[in-house]
Amino acid sequence: MFSWLTKNTEKEEMYENVVQGLKNIYKHKLLPLEEHYQFHDFHSPKLEDSDFDAKPMILLVGQYSTGKTTFIKYLLERDFPGIRIGPEPTTDRFIAVMYDDKEGMIPGNALVVDPKRQFRPLSKFGNAFLNRLQCSLVNSPVLQNISIIDTPGILSGEKQRVDRGYDFTGVLEWFAERVDRIILLFDAHKLDISDEFRRSIEALRGHDDKIRIVLNKADMIDHQQLMRVYGALMWSLGKVLQTPEVARVYIGSFWDQPLRYDVNRRLFEDEEQDLFKDLQSLPRNAALRKLNDLIKRARLAKVHAYIIAELKKQMPLIGKDSKKKELIKNLASVYDKLQREHQISPGDFPDIKKMQEVLQHCDFTKFNPLKPKLLDIVDRMLSDDISTLMAKIPLEESVVQNGHGNVQGGAFINVEDTASPFGYKKGEGIDAGAGELDWIVGREKHKYDEIFKGLNPTDGKVSGMAAKSEMVKSRLPNSVLSKIWKLSDVDQDGLLDEEEFALAMHLINVKLDGNELPAQLPPHLIPPSKR
Repeated sequence: MFSWLTKNTEKEEMYENVVQGLKNIYKHKLLPLEEHYQFHDFHSPKLEDSDFDAKPMILLVGQYSTGKTTFIKYLLERDFPGIRIGPEPTTDRFIAVMYDDKEGMIPGNALVVDPKRQFRPLSKFGNAFLNRLQCSLVNSPVLQNISIIDTPGILSGEKQRVDRGYDFTGVLEWFAERVDRIILLFDAHKLDISDEFRRSIEALRGHDDKIRIVLNKADMIDHQQLMRVYGALMWSLGKVLQTPEVARVYIGSFWDQPLRYDVNRRLFEDEEQDLFKDLQSLPRNAALRKLNDLIKRARLAKVHAYIIAELKKQMPLIGKDSKKKELIKNLASVYDKLQREHQISPGDFPDIKKMQEVLQHCDFTKFNPLKPKLLDIVDRMLSDDISTLMAKIPLEESVVQNGHGNVQGGAFINVEDTASPFGYKKGEGIDAGAGELDWIVGREKHKYDEIFKGLNPTDGKVSGMAAKSEMVKSRLPNSVLSKIWKLSDVDQDGLLDEEEFALAMHLINVKLDGNELPAQLPPHLIPPSKR
């Protein structure tokens, strides 16, 4: 099993206590302030219990054909209900890929009325969006502690002029506020950032700590081109994100097909391992992320209260409509006044354009004046209650490395395969030769015996590193070769004998022929001496 699925009862109880504490302080200390100043109409819907109980989520965003859906398949090691992969915009909907014992799909309208799931507030985006929303339930161990959100391919060129029929960037903002990690995928062949992609990235501002960049399909170009593409990507991102430091960029080819150019194999292996380490940390740090998001929400709610109270204060008894227009137009001066009076950081104020748009439809006379008691409660919550909860969150152990330099306990790394020369694991299903009495690999074993002898076996067996030197010639990614190693090392001694080596080469050819690997070694492939 994956290490991140290992249960720790003591830590689970601590995590549950922290989450329960977050629920309580939100309901009794922050929520009254939000409701008093109509926070939910301006910024974010009221938080439900399901928001606090939800598993960590990963949001995938990118232009069409950047490999978002294939990336999910790569992580899960299998297809999921509703999967569609192709060069054109095949994913035209938001798909929440979540764990369940019974596999299937839940359409959007049914999903948003389920009180056990965190998607109820999405109903505000209307039927046009709900018809483009679904939940795919998958019985995968990877999803026992995380959920993954696949998004429609962001359009470019003439296609981006087509109206989606719903607030696409608004939906992205809603997810960005709630997910634990945002992965922006780029295709090494298509670095142009379309207008819609630019707007989508801008919608993610304020969540820079969650963003990771993946330069996918990097095996399709040689190392010199890759260097130039990486530089161009950093330049483009710097202009769009408008930050002095661009988010971490991971370079690789996240699928299970042979690498076209394998000169950068080592780079791809290290980058993949770093990314999976980052994703591995999400379940462990879920309580800390929820705590951090609640603090950000509380700071925004306080500033919102000051803004609403100030607008209420400046409304006259007569000439209300003209004064309302004046206040909306000069909202920047209101921000400046509040910043000076209450020593508020400029970064804590909400986006002025969005605030102006919402204020157009509000009745300022119904706003409430400043109520210091509510603000004092939130201040004490931030200073006392949050500190108490912080102390309850256990510190994480450092991630150790094994002798091969592979992270033990890393995401998607099979810790039982300590003898494997490969760092990863993936795969699924073949039947060719099933039901036959002869060992099907025996027909071609003679071709592999010479290769086996050339690896200088000791006591009739070759080491993992010796076998790896031959297996990597297939250009298959480490994730696939790790699966092949596990299937071939039938006696699990960390070495391959003549039959096991022939089996490994046979499975490599099976994969190169476009077939999927079995989850477990079928009887007709088990070497005769191991039956």
